[in-house]
Amino acid sequence: MQYRTLGRTGIKVSPYALGTLMFATRMGNEPEESARIIHKALDAGINFLDTADAYADSEEVVGKALEGRRDDVVLATKFGRPVGEDPNRRGTSRRWIMKAVENSLRRLRTDHIDVYQIHRLDPSTDFEETLSALTDLVRSGKVRAVGSSNTPASDLVEAQWVAERRNLERLRTEQPPYSLLNRGIEREVLPVAQRHGTGVMVWGPLAQGMLTGRVRRNQENPLLRASLVRHLTDERRIDVVEQLVPLAEEAGLPLTRLALAFSIAHPGVTSALVGARTEAHLDDLVSAFDVRLDDDLLDRIDEIVPPGTDVTVLDQDYRPPALDEAHLRRRPAAERAAV
Repeated sequence: MQYRTLGRTGIKVSPYALGTLMFATRMGNEPEESARIIHKALDAGINFLDTADAYADSEEVVGKALEGRRDDVVLATKFGRPVGEDPNRRGTSRRWIMKAVENSLRRLRTDHIDVYQIHRLDPSTDFEETLSALTDLVRSGKVRAVGSSNTPASDLVEAQWVAERRNLERLRTEQPPYSLLNRGIEREVLPVAQRHGTGVMVWGPLAQGMLTGRVRRNQENPLLRASLVRHLTDERRIDVVEQLVPLAEEAGLPLTRLALAFSIAHPGVTSALVGARTEAHLDDLVSAFDVRLDDDLLDRIDEIVPPGTDVTVLDQDYRPPALDEAHLRRRPAAERAAV
């Protein structure tokens, strides 16, 4: 395994990281099976695991599985998504951060988190409030580095500016979506990350299952989540998949290996998160570790999906509040005329 440096943290991580959403027991796995998958991933050279407090009991499953091997792992988790009905059990306020980190440490059975990430932006909280709390966690030793997820480039720049101006801990990592079907981060997010030395771990390199080769035109969609999110049945995305399948075949690669190798080929990407619900899934992912795409193949991919473009927006993509709350994009009725 050729390990990469996570931004400018000095932390060495594998080019593929293990995402652990599928290890929540509500996803169908037993904790013992999840532990076997985690141990097999570690034995294969993966040293980077990512979870979140909003992934049901995933943190608890991961924490138990890592007993005796915690020091071998760069452990990342996230906070900010709702974890209950209480309106204060979410967001990025100091009040919630201080409680959330203790909850995660307990569930993960560890005394520190290597990378603690904002799961989603909280427009109701100042960056200074959030970064101040995260800075205290770093200085206390409970957290080694802090980062963000699904964050627009403009907010990444603002966070860097606030940190420098107030002498606070900088966001050292970012976790955006990235795949053959969603290349939008190449336009601004990745250049900003490279400029500021931010480590980038991308999620969804298989486009939530669309790039496994199982989703084809005029065939029943076998994905469990297909009925829950629109982009998994979008005709435009299926059109592109139909163009990528013969390209992968011509290159002598299964579509999954083409997709995974693409996700770590960009110089701004440190690591790609892969999810495995079974040991067989993990074996298939591990088989992609030695795949390297040449320039000709990458050029042909660019012709199908131009750099910096998305083939439709993901349902989970970050949406500025003004897109969902009409009063934020409309002046009062009396002020809408010029005279």
